[in-house]
Amino acid sequence: MSILGRFLQSVIEKGSIRVTHADGSTESFGTPTDGYPDIGIRLADKGVIRQILLDPRLGAAETFMDGRLIVEQGDIMELVQLLRANRPFERGGRLKEPGIFKKFRDHAAGSLDRINFLGRSKSNVAHHYDIGNDLYDLFLDDDLQYSCAYWDFDQHGPDMTLEQAQADKKAHIAAKLDLKPGQRVLDIGCGWGGMALYLHRLTGVEVLGITLSEEQLKRARERAEKAGVADKVKFELIDYRDLAQREAGKFDRIVSVGMFEHVGTPQFKTFFRCCANLMTDDGVMLLHTIGRMGGPGTTDAFTRKYIFPGGYIPALSETLAASEQFRLIATDVETLRLHYAFTLREWYKRTVHNREKIIALYDERFYRMWTFYLAGATAAFENGGMCNYQIQFSRNRHALPLTRDYIGEAEKNMTA
Repeated sequence: MSILGRFLQSVIEKGSIRVTHADGSTESFGTPTDGYPDIGIRLADKGVIRQILLDPRLGAAETFMDGRLIVEQGDIMELVQLLRANRPFERGGRLKEPGIFKKFRDHAAGSLDRINFLGRSKSNVAHHYDIGNDLYDLFLDDDLQYSCAYWDFDQHGPDMTLEQAQADKKAHIAAKLDLKPGQRVLDIGCGWGGMALYLHRLTGVEVLGITLSEEQLKRARERAEKAGVADKVKFELIDYRDLAQREAGKFDRIVSVGMFEHVGTPQFKTFFRCCANLMTDDGVMLLHTIGRMGGPGTTDAFTRKYIFPGGYIPALSETLAASEQFRLIATDVETLRLHYAFTLREWYKRTVHNREKIIALYDERFYRMWTFYLAGATAAFENGGMCNYQIQFSRNRHALPLTRDYIGEAEKNMTA
């Protein structure tokens, strides 16, 4: 039995996987089980196993991207799902700890990668978001919301669309902001402008959206001009740290969706200090971020190298610890446990549907990289330790209603 075979034998209990080696020999593991995939993979050369053993996630990703690890039965989503579902985060707490050397190497590399100074932050953002808006047009919803949607199946039924879920996400966040006409709102990490435009359309508030992505900025400004609201919804290419020096105390509300994952632990305190300084004394902030359902961790090598350089998924403990020093009161915390898994599966489905268009924009290797990224992320939210947190902060304990009933009431009015 191969080394890879011994690993798979120890892992696969439900579902099955058949491995065809480069010499034509085959090994099979697991038992066909309802609800678990049956997968067949082929290894194009002997070096695949060695590369995977050196760094399982990065090695598997790169051999798959290079066409050397070939999924012949099922697809990459099902392969990753099978492996993660057989080793869930919940079983006995955490997964087995990696070797001491690999753990130290990943921690050191991740720590260096997360030092996001001003210039590096912009280049890290460009790596992911400035690869062209055409890609995002192909797999996101029609409002280009590139963050966890809000899936209320009880209200909309099992056939709820991604477009509806993203609209409900915006309403859910807007309700928590407790917006009032005449307020000024800051959107940190505004993406392609959808949230800023929605908040203005909803309540007439004036919004400044900031981003470090040239491509996002261009599209956001085009959308504001087209809607005829460019005088009320403005977008700027600026870092939150620079803005805090220029606009201290000028925002009644701050919203930040899917941006905190790019801040990096060394800058957590700086981020919250800037947010506190940017808000009025009665200011309210809503932070929507991917989070860890355990303690602090590290970013894996594949994600650091190919997807989000400088990125880090924060634990709730370290997020709140960083905010507490600047009189930001955590007035509401909500954990979205499975919403991102549903969102990612929809993105994956749309990516696969647009395979030929994506290959034409980039190449086959990029397409395989993107599907591996979406598949791995989905598995992390379905069976791993990832979730989403929505944390509401205020600077004044009197700034919001005493009970959270206002959130549901406002949300009903927005989605009626």
